[in-house]
Amino acid sequence: MTAAKYAFISVAVAAGLYTALLGLLTTSTFQSHVVYLHAIQMTWCKDLDVPETFGFLKNQVTPFSIKTSDGEHLYAWHILPRELYRKNELPLIAEPTGFVSDITSRLAFQLLRDNPDARLIIHMHGAGGTVGSGYRVPNYHALSAGQPGKIHVLTFDYRGFGRSTGIPSESGLILDALAVADWAMNVASIPSSGILIFAQSMGTAVSIAVSKHLALQHPPVVFAGTILVAPFVDVATLVATYRVAGTIPVLAPLAKFPLLFNYLQRFIQDKWLSKDNIAQYVRANEVNGEMYRLTIIHAEDDYDIPCHHTPTIFWHAVNASVYSGISYDDLEARKLESKVDLGAAGSVMEWRAENGVIREEILKTGLHDVIMGYPVITMAVMRSFEAVDPSFTG
Repeated sequence: MTAAKYAFISVAVAAGLYTALLGLLTTSTFQSHVVYLHAIQMTWCKDLDVPETFGFLKNQVTPFSIKTSDGEHLYAWHILPRELYRKNELPLIAEPTGFVSDITSRLAFQLLRDNPDARLIIHMHGAGGTVGSGYRVPNYHALSAGQPGKIHVLTFDYRGFGRSTGIPSESGLILDALAVADWAMNVASIPSSGILIFAQSMGTAVSIAVSKHLALQHPPVVFAGTILVAPFVDVATLVATYRVAGTIPVLAPLAKFPLLFNYLQRFIQDKWLSKDNIAQYVRANEVNGEMYRLTIIHAEDDYDIPCHHTPTIFWHAVNASVYSGISYDDLEARKLESKVDLGAAGSVMEWRAENGVIREEILKTGLHDVIMGYPVITMAVMRSFEAVDPSFTG
């Protein structure tokens, strides 16, 4: 067999496999696994009910569950800030370890609920893994580092992830986030002004959708701030450029054929229209006169979700804050005049609307996940809480 024939067979096999992949991507089950990667645990055989194996102090983390409105059970961690833990170390280590069926009976929960100075960050992670996977643990430390005696973290696995029940879907994940927000406000009794939403990657789509939902209800609910790390415009735009591990394209080759690509977009079930949702969120707050703060952070060397998604998200948010609107090009021109060049650290552009602040931070480095443990995350948290209560950092 000649080399040319070998090459032809190899190309034919590759084309066949790719065609089969495209066919599978039109099915709901396979598409769900590709979008959410919920079957991938990435906890390296560690037990989530033993958070100490992830580097936490004994009973610094309380594993428990939150029930959704449609009957699913979400696995969650309540993480105590270090200084608060230090002050209560002896009674905390005296309690039993592991998963608890009634978190309200635990000292950690009481330290959250009964302290008027307590703040809570609701953490919404990205696709794949669990609350204990990858760079998420360093991320929790960065979130509370600014005030290690006051900032608690609540992180959870969406339905179908880790030990949470159910099957992931766009509507389902929104119900999950609403259930967690409801738990924070009505069980832990934290006012919305004392709650901040942190989201990364796929979690940004969830957080934006939920923030919009709450801002549109009567009366509206608006949190102290929302921090979005590595957001994407929508699923269709994402898959046009998405590469597995930053190298293997999924639908990117088809983006060169608009008619075919547009046809395949019809099969996308969970669209996650973040650009539209963030615009509705901003517009609702401007109309209602509600104060809001959005921080959007992205690294230029993010090979999973390209950095160009953030300027588009930023523009949709800013455009919604301006009564007469502003074009993308005009906003880019404003950036040239107003953004702060931080050299090797990147750049910052802050837009002050009538009722809110929309901040774009582009880092030179940080990749997709490493950035979550960076000091820029701690700073974003502190800016949000301090904007609501200037005495918080005192």
